[in-house]
Amino acid sequence: MRLSKMHLRTLREVPNEAEIPSHILLLRTGMIRKLVSGVYGFMPLGWRSVRKIEEIIREEMDRAGGQEIHMSAVQPAELWQESGRWFAYGPELWRLKDRNGRDFCLGPTHEEIFTDIIRSDVSSYRQLPVNLYQIQTKYRDEARPRFGLMRSREFIMKDAYSFDRDQEGLDKSYQEMYDTYERIFTRCGLTFRPVEADTGAIGGSNSHEFTALSEVGESEIAYCEACDMAATVERAACVDAPATEEAELPREEVHTPGTKTIEEVADFLGIPQTKTMKALLFVTYDEEGKENGYVAAFVRGDRELNMTKLVNALGIPEHSIEFADEEKMGAATGCVGGFTGPVGLHDCTIVADSELPGLKNLCAGACKVDYHMKNVNYGRDYKADIVTDIKTLKEGDPCPVCGAPVKHARGIEVGQVFKLGTKYSESMGAIYKDENQKDQLIVMGCYGIGVTRTLAAIVEQHHDENGIIWPVSVAPYHAIITVMKPEDEVQAQTAERIYKELMDAGVEVLLDDRKERPGVKFKDADLLGIPVRLTVGRGAPEGKIEYKLRRDAEKEELSVDEGIARAIRLINSEK
Repeated sequence: MRLSKMHLRTLREVPNEAEIPSHILLLRTGMIRKLVSGVYGFMPLGWRSVRKIEEIIREEMDRAGGQEIHMSAVQPAELWQESGRWFAYGPELWRLKDRNGRDFCLGPTHEEIFTDIIRSDVSSYRQLPVNLYQIQTKYRDEARPRFGLMRSREFIMKDAYSFDRDQEGLDKSYQEMYDTYERIFTRCGLTFRPVEADTGAIGGSNSHEFTALSEVGESEIAYCEACDMAATVERAACVDAPATEEAELPREEVHTPGTKTIEEVADFLGIPQTKTMKALLFVTYDEEGKENGYVAAFVRGDRELNMTKLVNALGIPEHSIEFADEEKMGAATGCVGGFTGPVGLHDCTIVADSELPGLKNLCAGACKVDYHMKNVNYGRDYKADIVTDIKTLKEGDPCPVCGAPVKHARGIEVGQVFKLGTKYSESMGAIYKDENQKDQLIVMGCYGIGVTRTLAAIVEQHHDENGIIWPVSVAPYHAIITVMKPEDEVQAQTAERIYKELMDAGVEVLLDDRKERPGVKFKDADLLGIPVRLTVGRGAPEGKIEYKLRRDAEKEELSVDEGIARAIRLINSEK
């Protein structure tokens, strides 16, 4: 492709709305174009890289036995109501009505659609297993779209669904997809880590998230260097503190004026924060958005509440809980903002972290302004409706597997795999007849890759101060020929020869034949991140060109033949 003919508009200045490198560079290179907040289109170079990622996915999915189909993004509400997710998915589900008032949604995912296909088409064990996938535009009505393609309202996703006879079959399908994802992300040039993850609104019994390591990622992971433990922080289990071996002391109410925080009360009483108890107060809502009840969650004072664990413990969707109005909740339950403890609370669900029953003589709020209680003990002074792990695994905490200190890292979720089990087949009646002609529930898995998010993750990991540094496998073009003086006949002829020979060898090549200053051309080549640059300049009469890889600082003067041969060898070995 000749740059003089290409629709290309690069930006010299950083767009005001862009905060992270991938968003900045994809806008500056003109690869994406913003329509409205959270909605982007793809221009020629950006779309070529998206298609490269899609092709890698297709090749690996087909290799693993997947069969590609394509379903509509518009989905009838009836299927989501049948599965129970019309409410459970929450406000991110983009709902709409047709002219007759019938409810639909723009699909954020397709479990219901694929389950409906299989329950209609599969009746016998002989037809299983099946793995169907699609690459399609998805929609999520994000409250706060940000970071360009990282958190957008419209995006491209590959979603696959496996259907098996039993758990053993699911385990095999899950491992096949896990291995497939490792190949896909490796071929895309990503440094990534698979970690255990929460199943969220998708549901199921087990899940792994594939995280591209990056400081700008919204996903925080905890991992252990002494063993193989790795999980998202929202999923990671915590080790309870050892039970306290001390006698229970008499409960005592103490005056603690103005000490609303854990730090303040611990300092005031001269006790460590590990001897205190923290309260967090919530209100929950039903499917119609009406208040459904209050929740008081308690953790040790130095701990942080893990909201995902709390939501899972309550068995409610994430969107149906929020922090309570303390005054309103106080009138109903007896709590007091900043001074709430478990003793004397009523008419609310009390959730206690799993380590609290083993700790003795803690300090907690007295449910009375400016007062706390010392020597509060589980069983004697209070009981909880739910006792489970609801704390966050922090850096330096003991690993739940081996006990070594854990570390934290940030990353970008680029893919996730789920063991759905019979969640959807049970609610939607997807059954097959076994060898004895008895009805059995189909066992499912689902597997997603954010195609456009993967594009952004690649840029996050492959860039410098001058622009993008594309891996060959996903670069919009493999090589760029920069002609210093297109009006020079020898340079023009040399560039044309290189252009033809590279294309004949299957290399995707740009010819920068624009009548621009050399400095502009070099800056654009670096900004666009094309892997190989061949510069035709004053050495052309002697048959010499400059050969440079975008990822390296060094330049070499080579003969035209050697420059062409070396470019072909590199690209064939890495594409």
